Order: sequence, then structure tokens, then C-alpha cells
Amino acid sequence: MVSASKPAIPANTIVITEKAASKVKEFAARDGMDAFGLKVGVKGGGCSGLEYVLDIVDGPDADDKVIVHHGLELYVPKKSYVFLAGTELDFTDGLNGKGFVFTNPNAKRTCGCGSSFSA
Repeated sequence: MVSASKPAIPANTIVITEKAASKVKEFAARDGMDAFGLKVGVKGGGCSGLEYVLDIVDGPDADDKVIVHHGLELYVPKKSYVFLAGTELDFTDGLNGKGFVFTNPNAKRTCGCGSSFSA
């Protein structure tokens, strides 16, 4: 029997699932944005030390790494990239809640809500 597990995400990139990319595009359309991308980063805070940051913006900053998945540009600040490399960003609307979900191999500890972590 062949395993149906997901392929590993390369450690030198960040990916967004098709479902999450679609949600970002939906939110941007709702807000009337024509040109946009998703800023993905981390900042100090939260109950575990670092907090995820997501923001729909009109373009990258000068020091952002730009990654394209499913027709969506992700803008990752260089200072955040080391904490996010190898991460998958998904969107869930299941029974346990609705929202964006980070699967981050760099997180040594996460909080119960999933919005902060320690590396």
C-alpha cells in the first residue's frame, strides 16, 4: 500500500495551500484591492514568545523575500524568514474554528490558539 502523505516542504521556502490562497484573494476582492500580496511574518509577543503576522498589502517592502504560490505573492521580511522557512500556511473552516493555520517545523512550542510559538 502506498502512503498518501504530503510531500515535505523544502526548508528554504514557505508555501500556501490553494485553499488559503483562495481565501486571501476573496478577502482582497471584498476590500476592493486589485494589486495585492500577503505579508507573512513574525513579531515578538503572544503567549509563546513569537506571534504570526498576516496582512494583505499592495506590494512588498524593499527587504521582503517574494514567493509565489497559486497565483498569490507572499512577502516575507528577511528578519521573519529564518523563523518561517519550511512553513505551510493553510486555511481551515472545520469544527474547531475558522482561520489560517501555520504548520511550522521551526516551532519548538506553540500556544493553544496556534497564533504564537517559540523557536
